[in-house]
Amino acid sequence: MKPQPSIPGYLALLPATARRQEIIAMHGERQQWVNQPKKGFLRYRRPCEILAPYVAKTVDCSGDTVIIGHPDEVSADQQAQIRQALTAFMPWRKGPFSVFGIDIDAEWRSERKWQRLLPMLPDLHDKVIADIGCNNGYYMFRMGPYRPRLVLGLEPSMQHYYCFKALNSMAGQSALHHDLLGVEHLPLFPDCFDVLFLMGIIYHRASPIDVLRDCHQALRPGGTLILESQAIPGDEPMALFPDKTYAKVPGTYFVPTGHCLRLWMEKAGFTQVELFCHHPMSSEEQRATPWMTFESYRDFLDPQDPTRTVEGYPAPHRVFLRGMKS
Repeated sequence: MKPQPSIPGYLALLPATARRQEIIAMHGERQQWVNQPKKGFLRYRRPCEILAPYVAKTVDCSGDTVIIGHPDEVSADQQAQIRQALTAFMPWRKGPFSVFGIDIDAEWRSERKWQRLLPMLPDLHDKVIADIGCNNGYYMFRMGPYRPRLVLGLEPSMQHYYCFKALNSMAGQSALHHDLLGVEHLPLFPDCFDVLFLMGIIYHRASPIDVLRDCHQALRPGGTLILESQAIPGDEPMALFPDKTYAKVPGTYFVPTGHCLRLWMEKAGFTQVELFCHHPMSSEEQRATPWMTFESYRDFLDPQDPTRTVEGYPAPHRVFLRGMKS
């Protein structure tokens, strides 16, 4: 008997415009990949299975730290088992989280980015939302208190897939869903999303305006794109095209100024584009921790001149923009 295709649980929450059969086919392909008994996958699958029986009685995503369970909900031995399982998902890039009293201090102080977004955040209540490159889902959890209809995180990383799956098996947030798809799969979702978050992604794409056009197509009329990106300082409409790495990161194509990024959005069809926040990066916001023990921001800069990267490029800023689909 031919096996039945795997149907993602979020599909029923999407508008009829979604390319359903193609989404089912792509989702099924990814699930077959996940289910292969590969050693690398087991590294993350096993701790996810260990954490699955722990269901938190208390979940609070409204504060800077996403709280999943209180320490008095588990025994000391159970807390030790939970801690050990959570360390398997290292390095933790986004956070902070507190899981049954275990504080996870991630590399990024992600609550600071969320605080910058709050003044420009559109209405999320009963909305269909996409978080592209969602990592472990920190921002998805922060959207939960606004009671969206659906938050779909697209993230092809197996580490982040299992980390989010483990966290949400304990948190039980039914509106949050994750699929092993990337920004390149946005054409499967035409006119589907009321709000789309594209944060920390666009400078890793070889054709950024094409990505923005895909975002525009994926939004419903009246929808909002929230875009956050690494940037170089300056007011001119220009972008840096680094050689092999930028701040030691390979796969970085174009690092624009905020003004350049605004023009990219307008050329992609967005209206009412606004650059609403711009700030230099800092080792107070991105740094090594016991949960992320590798090099971090401080190591990416010229030790003699912190205004330059180790490659000699301008040190990165972060920019935040909002645009609408008419």
